[in-house]
Amino acid sequence: MVLDISIVLVGAQTPGNIGTAARAMKNFGFSKLLLVDPPHLSRDGDAYGFAGRARDDILPNHKIVSFDYVVENYHTIAFTAITNQSGSKHMRFPFLTTRDILDETSQLSGSIALVFGRERIGLTNVEIAKLDRICSIPASSDYPTLNLGQAVTVALYELSPLSLSEFHHPDLESDLATPSELEDFYAHFSSLLSALDYPSQKHGKTLRLIRRVLGRTHPTSRELNTLRGVFRRTIRNASHTASPPEEKDSP
Repeated sequence: MVLDISIVLVGAQTPGNIGTAARAMKNFGFSKLLLVDPPHLSRDGDAYGFAGRARDDILPNHKIVSFDYVVENYHTIAFTAITNQSGSKHMRFPFLTTRDILDETSQLSGSIALVFGRERIGLTNVEIAKLDRICSIPASSDYPTLNLGQAVTVALYELSPLSLSEFHHPDLESDLATPSELEDFYAHFSSLLSALDYPSQKHGKTLRLIRRVLGRTHPTSRELNTLRGVFRRTIRNASHTASPPEEKDSP
């Protein structure tokens, strides 16, 4: 069964936060928005103003449902602030982080609801008790609570591998230098050392050092070609400098 993920906002009071959540869904590949007891969402209001391109599909296609409908039809994951509770007070304990949820959810199938609460009080204990799992976004102990729109954005960013198979970033792996290109680079660097009359006893050690550096940095083909262009010019200039000036005949 294919993983089917819905984002649920319970009792959101600010239309702008709903719009922000919809935009985050669009950014990170989620499309199903369920609202429990939402405010009125005007086409000319903050919800659509904050939604970006999600105003064209995610936001107008949202569904208004009851909390019990979500509980009865989905495997539910509640998102809440860190409460510092322990096993002796387990209403909001144990909780998982978003990365834990990513690992766990990727092994599931069926319908999953990521449930976010109100701006001021979040999800109530009564609501939390009806949900299957609890997730909390790690934050500063001085101020761990997040704005609703921020919480949805951070959570969906962390969970985006569940919904996106491709990202807008170019494929870095395809641009990395090949082993053959690296070996050609090392040979060229060795020629540079020779052209600069680098001490022969340090030649091998310096080559090993450069190999270790590039092994850590994973250069691209273009980066190596640029450096080799510098090598060529340096070698050419070094050869001109090393040539003795031509003697002119006396008049």
